[in-house]
Amino acid sequence: METFIAILILFPFLAALVQAFIKSNSLRRISVYISSAAIIVATIVFAIMNFGKEQYLVSDKLIIGGSSLTGTVNYIMLAVEFILMGIITYLSFKYRKYYAAVLSIVQTAFVAWLELSGRAHATGFYMFCDNLTLILCLMIAVVGGLICVYAVGYLKDYHHHHGDEVKDRRSFFCAMLFVFLGAMFGIVFSSNLIWMYFFWEITSVVSFLLIGYTKTEEAVNNSFRALWMNLLGGVGFAAAIGFAAIGFHITNLQDLVALSDPAVVIPLICLALAALTKSAQLPFSRWLMGAMVAPTPSSALLHSATMVKAGIYLLIRIAPAMTGNLVGLTVALIGGFTFFVASIRAIIHTDGKKVLAYSTISNLGLIVACCGVGINETIWAAIFLMMFHCVSKSLLFQTVGSVEHTSGSRNIEDMHGLIKRYPALATAMTIGIAGMYLAPFGMLISKWSALQAFVDAGNIILVLLLAFGSATTLFYWTKWISKLLAYARPTIRRKDTTSLDQWVSIGGHTVMMVALCLVFPFLSGSLVTPIVNSLYGTKDFKPVLSDENLYILILMIIILALVLVAGFIITRLVKTKQTSVYMSGIDTGDERHYVGAFDEERTMYHANWYLSDLIGTDRLMNVATAVAAAGLIIGAVLTIGGVL
Repeated sequence: METFIAILILFPFLAALVQAFIKSNSLRRISVYISSAAIIVATIVFAIMNFGKEQYLVSDKLIIGGSSLTGTVNYIMLAVEFILMGIITYLSFKYRKYYAAVLSIVQTAFVAWLELSGRAHATGFYMFCDNLTLILCLMIAVVGGLICVYAVGYLKDYHHHHGDEVKDRRSFFCAMLFVFLGAMFGIVFSSNLIWMYFFWEITSVVSFLLIGYTKTEEAVNNSFRALWMNLLGGVGFAAAIGFAAIGFHITNLQDLVALSDPAVVIPLICLALAALTKSAQLPFSRWLMGAMVAPTPSSALLHSATMVKAGIYLLIRIAPAMTGNLVGLTVALIGGFTFFVASIRAIIHTDGKKVLAYSTISNLGLIVACCGVGINETIWAAIFLMMFHCVSKSLLFQTVGSVEHTSGSRNIEDMHGLIKRYPALATAMTIGIAGMYLAPFGMLISKWSALQAFVDAGNIILVLLLAFGSATTLFYWTKWISKLLAYARPTIRRKDTTSLDQWVSIGGHTVMMVALCLVFPFLSGSLVTPIVNSLYGTKDFKPVLSDENLYILILMIIILALVLVAGFIITRLVKTKQTSVYMSGIDTGDERHYVGAFDEERTMYHANWYLSDLIGTDRLMNVATAVAAAGLIIGAVLTIGGVL
């Protein structure tokens, strides 16, 4: 068992090392396919072998060759942490971003002192595996592996379009993607806080390097913003380790959550800070928006299967300990507030990637709010929201990236009639959008469950934030999907230049999106509900939605599929006539221009309403950031003050 886990964690790092030294594009393609397939297959086999099991692994008493295995690994990790600190310090001084170096040095020195002084001496087990671990592993392997495959074809087009503007560093980019996967495996398997912290910091450094891939001034500034915000969370994580180790002589996450001491809220608020920064919640949301400057595979990976899900995973783990206290209330309100504000900000943008970025922040806010409330129903909803968001958002980022390379634009207004011009891409994008907000897809179902749980919990503020945030979500997704499916002027099918590598990933994500809906009842009864019972020590929890309602969802999916197939056949077999567009003037003959009353040629243009005059300024985001920062500080002060 331990050997299998070691392979899952270390193999992506080995694959990254191979990628770093491959210069041939054809060899890189083969290597990425083999490595991704190996990771996916190994993870699926591991999940099948360990389904339904709850196991503590890697004891501190594990001796190999006469020496402690964990002790040796600890020293290796500490050495790597100093290397990471050195990289950050060097680049911080190179680009004169000294604050990042200070944050890195402070936390690395503190954790090193804890370890070398013996104050953080670990006892018990270092790793833990249950169904929640398996869910995250499958998300990382399948979604992350497909994104690596997508990157092969995407980067070829990317550098073809950018020419000499961006230095071709595909070997470095692909290597960092695999390092990300290995670090995420390490996070979800680690029970020991120091081990988790080690992998946590790797994801921060790698995301920094990926965001700054192009090395432009904008990319460098955005990458350092992401770095210092995540390093701030790293300081919180280090502080949590210090409080737990010195105050309670605990370095194990499960033991910390099970602790009944009222003072446990101090390390909990520190861990919550780390999770909020990693999941890009207000007031730390700007780093994820800045990540859009990176190539699309990086955006898909950061927003779906890895980076932001690390924070969500940590919050789900500590959710039982946050139930009914100020830590949970603070986290819930920040999450709900982020959900509402980010959904409003998504309305004003026409750039597809920016809409997806704000949507990511918004949906993460809802999941964070569920974790903060911390009752059975909200955690059930949080796990499903995490799963559906992972697949759907990865699919959407990839389709937007492919549309941009194929059509030359990622502007939503330029996607008018995309179903006619690029039907395959438009269909995949439509399924991705539907998965985010339409019935019977799981995101909407999970929102219903969360809303019901918020009502039962009596938190009126969260109910209002979820209700109004969901309304704005409906607004911007409906605008987008309508643009894809409607066309008011003659439109012809165009050549789709999306590569096979990209289609392997896009097609895989599309199938997974539909499959998740079909197996929703099974996932609920056999996987997610047992996780909730395990986290809360219960046996009789049942989700708000009954089994009968869940099976109705399958019927809705089948009917929807039949309607789509019938609609496709009808549009192919039945000849339709394109009628002329009515114009209040003289039609010039191209359906796009007309001569107005003053004998001037005018352009006919249909566009959505983006409310940019009302909410398009940065003032809203600045105020929201200030409010969230104040709320976080007040919550932390009241929490710590209540203990002291």
